Amino acid sequence: MALDRHDDPVLLRTEGRAAYITLNRPRAINALTHPMVRTIDAALAAWERDDTVEAVVLSGAGERGLCAGGDIRAIYDDARTGGRASIGFWREEYRLNARIARFPKPYVALMDGIVMGGGVGLSAHGSVRVVTERARIAMPETGIGFVPDVGGTYLLGRAPGELGTHLALTGEAVGAGDALLLGLADHFVPSARLAEFAAAVASEGVTAAVRRCAEPAPGARLADARGWIDHCYAADSVEDIVERLLACGEREAKDAAETILGRSPRSVKVTVESIRRARVLGVLEPVLEQEFRVSCAALSSPDLVEGIRAQVVDKDRRPRWSPAHLAEVTRSEVERHFAPPGVPGPGLAG
Repeated sequence: MALDRHDDPVLLRTEGRAAYITLNRPRAINALTHPMVRTIDAALAAWERDDTVEAVVLSGAGERGLCAGGDIRAIYDDARTGGRASIGFWREEYRLNARIARFPKPYVALMDGIVMGGGVGLSAHGSVRVVTERARIAMPETGIGFVPDVGGTYLLGRAPGELGTHLALTGEAVGAGDALLLGLADHFVPSARLAEFAAAVASEGVTAAVRRCAEPAPGARLADARGWIDHCYAADSVEDIVERLLACGEREAKDAAETILGRSPRSVKVTVESIRRARVLGVLEPVLEQEFRVSCAALSSPDLVEGIRAQVVDKDRRPRWSPAHLAEVTRSEVERHFAPPGVPGPGLAG
């Protein structure tokens, strides 16, 4: 495959045994757009059938990170005008997440720097996930009035104990050691050796590249917090979770409670329900279908527009959630997010 123009948002090339995808919007921390999703999906479809390609390597241009997530400013503009573009974006993005998860060749994701939201969907479903000491991985959706998607509820639901619930509700970013503990990554390679590692995939193959460059990972900070996290987040409701966090006596638990109380009440309740349902579903494709229903419902929620306004547009960091308190979010309002959306879904669960 020929090289793309240098200013294309996705750069594609092949070398030796490998094909390379480079997300190329460094000033936006490689935020994902609908055309980028389509480009990556088409490339993977072609490389799946190409016998000269033995592995695919995903990376991000620039120094800040692999991918900061979807282009939420575009979602904001769409939601404000009652548009439908976001629905089409999510449909194709979730199909791409499923393609990555079932890709028949090694799919190597270089999770260096910021990897959030849609960036997690592009990387953590891969078969060879490499983190560095610079990795900052998060699903911060509750802070913008949204709910973890791109298979995030599937990934976090499979994390040990209630660690995934903690990260989903707080949006806390984790480093390399915790990413390995959570099951979001497989190998640690220092950032200074990423270029060497990526080149070795083309010349020697994935197994040899891992053997050459992988090193012991830093410690997992969350391992020491499993006791209070598992106890607090196993509570029946978000209100009970917050109560346990405030009562358990750990400073980090109190901080987590305060963070959750500052998130969209609607989003945190739907997030807990999403993760618990994802655990029951147990398979990625039906979880993605569930997330599509939740995302479509969130598009019509005032909290999504307000959350993006406060965090990205006006940047006043003072969202006015509606409803404003956990007790005001009814069970029927939570259930509404899981109803069929009235538009075709990704078509993955059958």
